Amino acid sequence: MNRRQLLLATSALLLARPALAQPRIPGAGGFPIRVGVTSGVHAQVLERVRDVLARDNIPVRITEFGDFIQPNAALQSGDLDANTYQHQPFLDAQKQQRGYDFVPVGRTVLTAMGVFSRKVRRLEDLPNGARVAIPNDPTNGGRALVLLARAGLVTLRPGADFRATVADITANPRRIRIVELEAATITRALDDVDAAAITGNYAVPAGLNPAREALAAETAAEAATNPYTCLVVVRRADAEAPWAKRLAEGYGHPDVRRFVEESFGGAVLLGV
Repeated sequence: MNRRQLLLATSALLLARPALAQPRIPGAGGFPIRVGVTSGVHAQVLERVRDVLARDNIPVRITEFGDFIQPNAALQSGDLDANTYQHQPFLDAQKQQRGYDFVPVGRTVLTAMGVFSRKVRRLEDLPNGARVAIPNDPTNGGRALVLLARAGLVTLRPGADFRATVADITANPRRIRIVELEAATITRALDDVDAAAITGNYAVPAGLNPAREALAAETAAEAATNPYTCLVVVRRADAEAPWAKRLAEGYGHPDVRRFVEESFGGAVLLGV
């Protein structure tokens, strides 16, 4: 083979080689940040964050889920870059149960828990022996007990926090009967109990507003520190990625804050 033939053969081989794949950098090079979220409040807020980031040519692709398990499974498998639906207690439980190596990189919103009643207008009007429903899951049940203790209905052991259970009640002067129910069913049971602690993600769709109608509720002042404020969650390897930072910062944008305040009337609170 002469020199000319060798050059032609080499050129043909180079042309035949597939181009090197462009590295996938979320939010750049045409690759969107793939974010998972549960339908409803969290998806609505994320849509506004997406619109804000689009102004800086940072694309976001939203995938909505109907349960709390699949968004983490999709993040683990690499089908998502982040998710924005879970709070710290739930994340901690998932990491312990499933071995996920996920980290939060920012806060999103708190769907405030409130105590509602269709039988009394003030908690102090609850009769002795009143039946009060709380969520039966460990992450929100303790949250409800803390809220009831803050309202003066029960006393919890010193140091009890969102991990409290009914066993941590040390004083119950009005003999309040705690009824533990599936969180998603409590709004439907409201007529059957004297009062109920309901999280905002279930209260809002049922037409209940913690800020206006609850007899006791979590407030905006605690949203930045409340362990139930939801998080922007990524794989540990992406914790310092610029796109992760920009996604988290999007929740603090004035347009997102305005949307939350105008759309939910205090039932959903920004944690940033």
